[in-house]
Amino acid sequence: MQIRLFFAILVSLVSGIAVAQTLPDNFVYLREIDPRIVQDMRYASANNFMGRPLAGYQASECILKRETALALKNVQDGLVAKNQTLIVFDCYRPKMAVNDMVNWVNSGDETNFRYYPKTSRAHLIELGYISATSNHSRGYTVDLAIGPKRAPWFTFGRQNVCGNRKDRRTFDFGTPFDCFDIAANTAHPNISAHARRNRQHLVEIMQNAGFRNLPDEWWHFTLNTQPQGAPMYEFEAR
Repeated sequence: MQIRLFFAILVSLVSGIAVAQTLPDNFVYLREIDPRIVQDMRYASANNFMGRPLAGYQASECILKRETALALKNVQDGLVAKNQTLIVFDCYRPKMAVNDMVNWVNSGDETNFRYYPKTSRAHLIELGYISATSNHSRGYTVDLAIGPKRAPWFTFGRQNVCGNRKDRRTFDFGTPFDCFDIAANTAHPNISAHARRNRQHLVEIMQNAGFRNLPDEWWHFTLNTQPQGAPMYEFEAR
């Protein structure tokens, strides 16, 4: 009996090693650089605007170029002293996932008030909310927010759009992640003063670590040292 159990454990370990992914071109798992950073990888789950995991997301893992992950570690070092943490929503995005988004847009025309309250799915590409290419596929871009180190059991009501959907682990940023609405523009004026301060703080600490913000999305940051013409990748996140 003990011999069979030993071999069963051995087979399990060998199987785990066999499927482990060897990452290309200086990509790393964020957890290996800084396990303190909270990972809420939306596109590896059904908790996203498509309602299912996207193609290419085989595991809930944040994968980035090493220098990007190290820059995030520097941000996290400063936040931990304040009992706060980074919360990442998306990191490296396989090109197949980008194609999955485009195909999904072209396959329907309903309006989802939780994610895109003022338009229909069919118009998300022409309005710029979804693109046929994504800088995420290069490994230098990350979607994130800040929240308390210990997640609260409840949240107070907050001013936001997109069906009053909230990212319960984060501070108030005026809208949740992936709210396809102009209220998600980083400098949008019609959010609460508290949310506006949180956005300004997020931009400031990320800029200090060498990132630039995409003005259309308060959560979207790219490392300034991304090489011009950096390639886009197709490998799965697993």
